[in-house]
Amino acid sequence: MATLKWWQSGVFYQIYPRSFADGNGDGIGDFAGMTTRLDHLHDLGIDAIWLSPHFPSPFVDCGYDISDYEGVAPEYGTLDDFRTFLREAHARGIRVVLDLVLNHSSDQHPWFEASRANRDNAKRDWYVWRDGRDGGPPNNWLSIFGGPAWTLDPRTGQYYYHAFLKEQPDLNWRHPELKRAMWNAVRFWLDMGVDGFRLDAIGAVYEHPDLPPHTVPLSAEQLLNPMLLSQADYRALMRWQSLQPGLHELMKELRALVDQYPGDRVLLGEDEDVAFHGSGDDELHLVFNFPLMRSERLSPAHIRANQAERLAALPPGAWPCNTLGNHDGRRAWSRYGDGVHDAALARLHVALLATLRGTPVLYNGEEIGMTDLVLTELGQFRDTAAIAQYRLLTTVKSASPAEALASITVTTRDRCRGPMQWSDAPHAGFCPPGVAPWLPVNADHASGVNVAAQRADPDSLLGFYRRMLALRRATPALVAGDYRTLAQGHEHVFAFLRQDAASGQACLVALNLSAAAQVADTGLGARSARLLLSSAPGRERRVVAAGRLALEAHEVMIAELD
Repeated sequence: MATLKWWQSGVFYQIYPRSFADGNGDGIGDFAGMTTRLDHLHDLGIDAIWLSPHFPSPFVDCGYDISDYEGVAPEYGTLDDFRTFLREAHARGIRVVLDLVLNHSSDQHPWFEASRANRDNAKRDWYVWRDGRDGGPPNNWLSIFGGPAWTLDPRTGQYYYHAFLKEQPDLNWRHPELKRAMWNAVRFWLDMGVDGFRLDAIGAVYEHPDLPPHTVPLSAEQLLNPMLLSQADYRALMRWQSLQPGLHELMKELRALVDQYPGDRVLLGEDEDVAFHGSGDDELHLVFNFPLMRSERLSPAHIRANQAERLAALPPGAWPCNTLGNHDGRRAWSRYGDGVHDAALARLHVALLATLRGTPVLYNGEEIGMTDLVLTELGQFRDTAAIAQYRLLTTVKSASPAEALASITVTTRDRCRGPMQWSDAPHAGFCPPGVAPWLPVNADHASGVNVAAQRADPDSLLGFYRRMLALRRATPALVAGDYRTLAQGHEHVFAFLRQDAASGQACLVALNLSAAAQVADTGLGARSARLLLSSAPGRERRVVAAGRLALEAHEVMIAELD
C-alpha cells in the first residue's frame, strides 16, 4: 500500500460530547462517560475522534460560544479528565481532534467583556465595532441564524458585529494581539498532545472592512432564516461576510504552526471549497465533501457526478474527505431512507463512505441506525437557533404557536443530537434511570436501536459497520487505491474500481441502490473476482464474474479482481 498519513488511511468518528455518555449521573455527557465508551469505538474500527466543542460556554449556541479557549466546561469535567480521555484514546490507537471555533467567542469571554468596557480598552479592537448609520446599524448585513448581524452596545454607543447569534461576537483577526492570543490557545492543546483541529465556520472569519451592503432582492420574510435559502441566494447574501481576502493567508499561517509539531497533526475544515487545500500541502489537510450530502436520495448519477467533479477539482497532493452526517443536519438514516428499506440503505451508505477514495467521517449513532429525534413541545428544544426562529415566526410573521413549532421541529439541530443509545434500559443507558437527560431519548432504543442489542447480533447494522471498517483497514486498494467509475450509464447501480499501484491490488465495488435485483455490465470483460463482502443474505458464490454483475436488491458487493 502507498505510504499514507494516519489522517488519510483512518476512519474519523464525530462525538457530540453532551450526548455521548453521562459518567457522573447529571444527565449530561462528559469526559468520564466518554472514556468508559472508548472500547466501543476501538471495536468499531475507529482511528480518530473529532470532538465537538468541550470548552467552557454559556451554551447559547450549543457550545460554539466559547468563554475560555484553554479550559473544559465544568459539566464535562476538568482538564485532568480531558487528559485521561486523551491518554486512554491514544492507548487504543485512537487520535483526538478538537473543534476549534476561530470566527467568534462568547459574549461572556473575558476578552469581550474587556472589549465592551469602554472605547479605549486595550482589547477594544479584538472585536469588530462600528458606529451606526442614520439611527440604525452600520449596514444591512444579516446573521446566519436570522435577524441583524449588528447589535448596539448601549455602554459605548457602538454596534458590534456577529455573523451568528448576538451572544457570539466576531473576533477581529486583523488585530495582531488577538491573533497571537488565539495561536497561543492552539499551542496549548497541541502541547497537551491533541492530534489536530476541525475548524468551525472558517469562511466567516473575515468580513469586508468597508461594510458594503448586501443587495439581494429577497423579501423580509424570505430572509427570516438565511439557512433555508438556496445555495446561490445564500452565497449572494453573504458575499461581503464570508470568504474575504486574507483568509487563505491565515490558513497558511495556522498550517505552518501545526506543522511545527511532530506526529502529523491535522486540520479539517468545515467548508467544501477545495481552495482551502491551498497548493495541496500548505493550508488544510482535509476539506469536507459536503456536496455529496446534498440530495434527497443518494442515486448513482448523483454520486458519479459528485466524484467526477470533486476529484478533478482537488489540487495535486490534496486528499478527499467524505461524510453523510454531522451535528448540524438530519441523521443519515432519516435523511436518505425511504421508510421501507432503511436498514438496507444504511448498509449501502456506510459501504459508500468506506470505499470511496478519501477519509470517511462518521457521526455518533449512525452505526446503530439512530433516527431523527422528534420533539413535541417547545420546552424540549435546546437548539437556540431553532428557539430564536420560533420567536421570529410568532412575532414577525404572526405564525400561530402550533405553526411555528411544526416549522422548527423539521429544521432544528436537536434532531440529530439526541443521547447515544447504549442499551434498552431507561434513557438508553445514557444516564441513570432517575435522572432526566438534557435532551429526550428516542423511544426506538427499546426496540433494538441500541449498542447492546446489536453487539450480540452479527447480522445487525453495528455488525455490518464492524465488518465494513475491518475490510477497509485490511484492503490496501480501498484505502490508497485510485478511483475509476464503471457501469457509467446504469440508473440503479453505482460501480467503481479501486486499484493500488503499490500492492497491485484491485477491488471492484458495486452498490445496488434500488429495491430490485439488477445486472450491471462493468466493462471488465471475462475477468473474475474473489468476493470479499456482500450484504446479500445467503450469497454462496465466492467467485463472481467481474464483467457482468448480478446484484440482489440493495446489495453491497466488494470483490478483489484476480
